[in-house]
Amino acid sequence: MNPTQEQYLLKGKTVVITGASSGAGRAAAEAFALEGCNIILAARGQEGLDNVLNLCRDLGAIALAVPTDVSKPEDVKNLATQALQFNGRIDIWVNNAGIMATGKFEDMPVEAVDQIIKTNLLGYLHGAHTVLPIFKKQNDGILINNISIGGWVPTPFGTAYSASKYGLRGMVETLQGEYAEFPNIHICALYPGMLKSTGNSHSAKYSGLDFKVPPMALDPRKLASQMVELAKHPKNSILPDVSSFAMKYFYKIFPATFSFLSSTVVKLMMNPEKNQETNGNIFVPSSDPHRIYGETALSSLSKHKNKILLSTLLSSAAILLLFSSKSKK
Repeated sequence: MNPTQEQYLLKGKTVVITGASSGAGRAAAEAFALEGCNIILAARGQEGLDNVLNLCRDLGAIALAVPTDVSKPEDVKNLATQALQFNGRIDIWVNNAGIMATGKFEDMPVEAVDQIIKTNLLGYLHGAHTVLPIFKKQNDGILINNISIGGWVPTPFGTAYSASKYGLRGMVETLQGEYAEFPNIHICALYPGMLKSTGNSHSAKYSGLDFKVPPMALDPRKLASQMVELAKHPKNSILPDVSSFAMKYFYKIFPATFSFLSSTVVKLMMNPEKNQETNGNIFVPSSDPHRIYGETALSSLSKHKNKILLSTLLSSAAILLLFSSKSKK
């Protein structure tokens, strides 16, 4: 296929994106708009939606914003209805909306635990349950699920989040089998590592946790470009970056070591004396910043903790390299 044909593969397609007001969702809206798609934007907050709606229109896309809480099935059905009224069909649905809480499980309010499951797991199930019958009527469609490497490895001090992501991998792999008889319906999954997005700044933090995303985290625009690639050439699943690949296989080979090291690193970021608990965006729409990129830093840690963190990461790399060299002999 020549570049000209590739360029127009998605032109005129209708794409629904949940969690579109910031981070990876906003990056996805931008990426699909640049492909000439019609964009249906969904998120809880009207201000963030209006912001990304203007972005899509400035890029020349026809776009519509629909306030949606994916944890409510009636909201998701309304989203699909509005998308169908907008252009008569839905070609691509991106399940992306998600929330996160880190800290000791016992320090998390049970209401927060419940809402994480409702948004992250039930929200994706609501999306799939709503759009797959539409795809069957059309005899085609692509469901893209942005899951996280948390679907393969445990998230330290993120019990509810981890439970939701493990559940999403089960959802996707089960649906892939169930819809195998429909060759034009594709159910895809991405398992990225940490993102340089606003997700961390919007997330809930308990146990005095002060967590900043490391500078080597994945660029949300790169993840968005891989969503576009999946829409053009669907695959069951992809690991979008080196870190997600490394984490998946390091955990597979050394599960106990991975859990110990990752938990130790996160524990170093806790300050029980500070203990300024925040529910983040669990119960309310994400506040500012409504943008793609969030704060990334290691400098917030003390020099002593930086040294421990660095030595932990180097030790992990050394173990992995040692295993790799032995396996080649």
